[in-house]
Amino acid sequence: MELSKEVRQQLLDFQKNEITEYHIYKKLAKSIKERENAKILDQIAEDELGHYEDWKKYTNEEVKPNKWTIWKYYLISRIFGFTFGIKLMESGEKSAQANYDQIREYVPEIDNWIKDENEHENALIDMLDEERLQYAGSVVLGLNDALVELTGALAGLTLALQNVELIALSGLITGIAASLSMAASEYLATRSEKTDKHPVRAAIYTGIAYIFTVAILIAPYLLFDNYFLDLALALTSGVIIIAVFNYYISVAQDESFKDRFVEMAGLSLSVAAFSFGIGYLIRIFLGVEI
Repeated sequence: MELSKEVRQQLLDFQKNEITEYHIYKKLAKSIKERENAKILDQIAEDELGHYEDWKKYTNEEVKPNKWTIWKYYLISRIFGFTFGIKLMESGEKSAQANYDQIREYVPEIDNWIKDENEHENALIDMLDEERLQYAGSVVLGLNDALVELTGALAGLTLALQNVELIALSGLITGIAASLSMAASEYLATRSEKTDKHPVRAAIYTGIAYIFTVAILIAPYLLFDNYFLDLALALTSGVIIIAVFNYYISVAQDESFKDRFVEMAGLSLSVAAFSFGIGYLIRIFLGVEI
């Protein structure tokens, strides 16, 4: 069947996508130290090359890869982890597959291609073993505890003290002490569990996530003199941290972004609102003026 100009262009776009992903996987495979992960990425790369050749049977044309896309996903994978980069890239490919409906009459075997491609690639991707995802639970623990505890503490301190220097000082002391406590607790918890996680690494991930969150939430109090503005900026920063991290986890671990985000954001803001009220009541009850 002769291809129309529009359908031919679609096939060329799919073909270009496959050869681009082939080069991405090959580039990542060369940069990864773990042999098993490198082998899996090499296998996926060869699959992508095979898909490229399948499309070429219909276009009878060689297509060059998109160099910008290669470097974009390579850098994303190196910075945020190859599992995140790969799954982000594959999610874009799945959305592109919605356009396959338009070319079924020209490529009868396309449904089999899609099924085989998805099943095989998903199986291979699930075999990938990345350290940073092994410790995602430790990062979640650090972030979640810092957000809940410190947003609550800052809300209460803001209304109770009404002094940005004292709020920042109290918040930093509370945050640093809590981060060390959480790191120690994670070390002991991981050590008592029968997992592949190293207790010291788990503690470090938890502590760093906690300290990072503390720094972001305290920053407004070090920059602006209006404590209500500082509290609003701290809460907004907390919501942004929750959104960014949960997007990362939702992509890397195939989980629901909305459910995780609503749960964490709702918990943090609820505790902050409750603590804000407690701070107001304590201030009135004790008659403290600073």
